[in-house]
Parts: sequence; C-alpha cells; structure tokens
Amino acid sequence: MKAIEIIKAGEVKVVEREMPVAGTGEVLLKIKYVGFCGSDLSTYLGKNPMVSYPRIPGHEISAEIIEKGDGVPENFNAGQKVTVVPYTNCGQCTSCKQKRFNACRYNETLGVQRDGAMAEYIVVPWQKILTDEQLSTRQLALVEPLTVGFHAIDNGEVTDLDTVMVLGCGMIGTGAIVRAALRGATVIAVDIDDDKLAVAKKLGAVHTINSLKQNLHEELERITNGDGPTVVVEAAGNPVTYKAAIEEVAFAGRVVCIGYAGSEISFLTKLWVQKELKIMGSRNANPSDFEAVIKYLKGSDLDENLLITKTISVEQASETVKYWSEHTGEVLKIMVEF
Repeated sequence: MKAIEIIKAGEVKVVEREMPVAGTGEVLLKIKYVGFCGSDLSTYLGKNPMVSYPRIPGHEISAEIIEKGDGVPENFNAGQKVTVVPYTNCGQCTSCKQKRFNACRYNETLGVQRDGAMAEYIVVPWQKILTDEQLSTRQLALVEPLTVGFHAIDNGEVTDLDTVMVLGCGMIGTGAIVRAALRGATVIAVDIDDDKLAVAKKLGAVHTINSLKQNLHEELERITNGDGPTVVVEAAGNPVTYKAAIEEVAFAGRVVCIGYAGSEISFLTKLWVQKELKIMGSRNANPSDFEAVIKYLKGSDLDENLLITKTISVEQASETVKYWSEHTGEVLKIMVEF
C-alpha cells in the first residue's frame, strides 16, 4: 500500500508499506482523508522533539471500516464511516487516574511518537473509533483538529460572562473561537493574516485584530473598556503571543496555553502574582470534546470548505509540504485524499 513518509527533516516521499492486518480487538480502516497538522509541519522542519525518523504523519482521520478482528463489538461493521481518537493512554499514571486521558504521561499520538494515518490502510483498537453516518468524509477529518480548541475552552471554564481573546487563528485557534462563541462568550480573534481573521468572524468572533497592522493593547483597551479579556487562549506558539497573553489578560483572568513556543520565554512574575492569574496548559482532547465537535458539525450550517485551504493527492504531498513551510501564514488546513 502507499504511504506518505517524512524520511528526515526536509524530505517527504511516497513509499510502499505492507498491508496491515486487524488483530484481536482491532479494526482495519481504509483511509479517505487525513489532515496535515502543525505538528506534522514541525516534524518536516526538524523542530518536533517528540519525533524520530522516518515517520508516517497524520492523526486527523476520516476512514471506512473494512474488517474487524476477534473481540470487536457487533456495532462496528464494514462500510461504516469513522473518525479516530489518535491518542493512547496507559490508564495508570496520575493523569489517567483522574480520567484526564488526554494528558497521559505515556501518550503516543499517531504520526508523532508512532506511525500515523497517511497511508491507504491502518489498524486501530476499536475503543479509539467514533462512527458517524451523518457527517461527510471531509467533515470527519476536521473533527480532531477542532477538538483541541474545544478542550482549551473547557479548561478555561469559559461562560457567557467572559470575553475571550484567541491568539492565533489556525485550526486550533479556530476550534477555540467556535467553542467560546457556542458558550455565549464575546470572542476577540487575533492574527496577522486578514483571511484567517475573516474566517474567524464567520465562525463567531465579535472582534478581530490584525496585530501586524493594529496596536493590540490599544485595541483591547477600547474593546474591553480598559479591563482586558477575562480569558486568553494562546494558540500561536510564539514568544511574542505568550508575553501578550500575560500582559493583556484581565486581573483575576485565565490564560490557557496550547501552542509550543520554539524558544524559552521570560516575563515578569509580578503580573502573574499581582493579577492572581490562572495559567494552565491544554493538551490534546478528551472523548467529550470529540462528542461536542461532532454535535456542532451536525447542527451547524458550516461549509467545511471554509476551513480547508487545499485538498491534495498523495503524490502532491512533498511539494505541498515544502510550499506550506515557506508560506505558513497562508494555510489553514491541507487535506490529503486517499
């Protein structure tokens, strides 16, 4: 079968791999679409510390059940459309014991610590499969990337009383914007790309700020009457936005950090203490976040093409990832069709 493999930093090839076989408790899936994630770009650029090479990327999955092994429940059958929860959990670490499986100490995400889904077929445990016949195959591939932003809003305990600033309007930030708007919060979307800000506006952002063209602090002072946003979601992974999150969040506010910054960040602890901030990380997503995204996609009139920058063939992967690495600001989501 064909698979897309990142051989080493800067090199992507289409390779031949053996067809997988479903074992006990496993399901064989035929891949329909897989989205490229920012972590895949980091792997290509050699900036992902959790990856070893070569690696098949991909964990944003749309697929069809082909067959199942022994011990798989009867409600899983050939022909069903599915998406996949791409994380593992050990069940024994401190996170798992608190049912925070998304933050398992020993998690291995498809396409990161183990080979992912950018292949014609994959095998996964039945417990990681979510079936849905109402969503299209393209929509199913958007579920996982949206869940990460949904989870961040859940961590931030956002309500309709909050003003939420989302720093970075890529797919992760997009999920946070949608979830915050669904909860009735006033959403401020911040990015350096006008096209992404236009999408954010359509998805529920009340205010947008292009921080390259506008003064972020002055705009926030105007929008919030000098108070600052009560919740800030850092979804850009940039030292500048991390500092802005601490500086601009309201007193007694919450800062939720999703992005991985590529370098160390320093900031005045005075702001952390004086404002009595809650600063928390947000990693992956829980099953309830997947359920929430699927419910949203079913109930909304969202045109998924709004979120998909480009759909490519397997053979176009190498040239497309190279282009993406050179034009990161122009891309919201690249999807590979198998």
